[in-house]
Amino acid sequence: MTFESVDKLQNHLSENIFGYAKDSKKAAGRALGTIVEVITFYILKSWGLNNSISIENRIEEFGNPDITHNVEFSLHPIYREYNLKLDNDGKTITANKIFSKLKNNFSIENYTKLNNNLLTKDGILRNACTVGQNEYSKLIASINEINKDKIDIKVIEQSNKPYTIFECKRVGVEEGCKKGPQTIEKAKQGAYVAQSLSSLQKLRLEGGERYGIIYQNKKVLCTKPYHVLLDEVIQSNDPALLRNFIMTVGVVSNHGNWFTAENHNKELKVLAQSYDWLLFLTDVGIMEFINHVIIKPTKKYSPIRDAFIKSYAPDKKKNQFTKVQMNIDADQKLFEYFISNNERVATWFNIITPRAGNLMKLREEIKTLNKKDWARILG
Repeated sequence: MTFESVDKLQNHLSENIFGYAKDSKKAAGRALGTIVEVITFYILKSWGLNNSISIENRIEEFGNPDITHNVEFSLHPIYREYNLKLDNDGKTITANKIFSKLKNNFSIENYTKLNNNLLTKDGILRNACTVGQNEYSKLIASINEINKDKIDIKVIEQSNKPYTIFECKRVGVEEGCKKGPQTIEKAKQGAYVAQSLSSLQKLRLEGGERYGIIYQNKKVLCTKPYHVLLDEVIQSNDPALLRNFIMTVGVVSNHGNWFTAENHNKELKVLAQSYDWLLFLTDVGIMEFINHVIIKPTKKYSPIRDAFIKSYAPDKKKNQFTKVQMNIDADQKLFEYFISNNERVATWFNIITPRAGNLMKLREEIKTLNKKDWARILG
């Protein structure tokens, strides 16, 4: 089954899955937004970044900590890691259980324990599950492996300060409208966040050129063409440049809303000048993913479809297909899918900015940031 556009796909979902809803097309649109977030998360996970990911984290503005912004995904330096084993007794894995197991081997006295469950007895996993936090760091739990008798769990101490953030933006087109009414508001919101979080600030010259400006040693202002300075900061090991730097990545979707084949519209231009990287998930990409794992999955990927259907059924008990909560079987199959199709997935995206960029170049830059000596940099 193929579709001419994402809007046609949305109509199919609204008729065949969300027919029970009062506004079935709007419900299908929200599900498509969730799918964009799920795709983004599992790309990061397939790049080996699972232990650095935090979800829906509040990030302070640079130089203005009184204002924070909730972002979909942020990548954080790792200070410590610890492996532990819990009995596979079919019961919910709570933060209490993890703390009880940790306390004899891992210093946790200064952490406030949270009430998140890593895995429920119904098999629903919490991605990037935060089980404890303090002023400087947080404890994230994830599942390494599930065996017949034991469950292997990794607990990661992440810095509260991220080195990269990802935000996902999608706006659906309402019936009878050429353009979603909230498109420009979402673009402005994303642009403001992207320009407010990092110490690397943007400066526009009279001719339209973008320059970067960054504080160094609290006294010296360093300024150069923006992408030249961005690359220098990423490649640097200077704590003064890196301490408050955050690379910003935007992911947008829905071709008809954000731009035409001939030219970028106002909304996309606003986002392109604000994020360090702006990725456009094409109609072909999102339709290929949905066809492969939701509409016509092979037997191997049927757990993904099952989790999606259950998450949006009229009698659902709990979501199990979101970036935060995912059915454990679907999680394993989604990870396999993105590992197996890494090169193909890269073709799903158009890179809006930087012009010479590609998904593998973004991956290299994130890996470069990930490997830095953050304990020394952050002091």
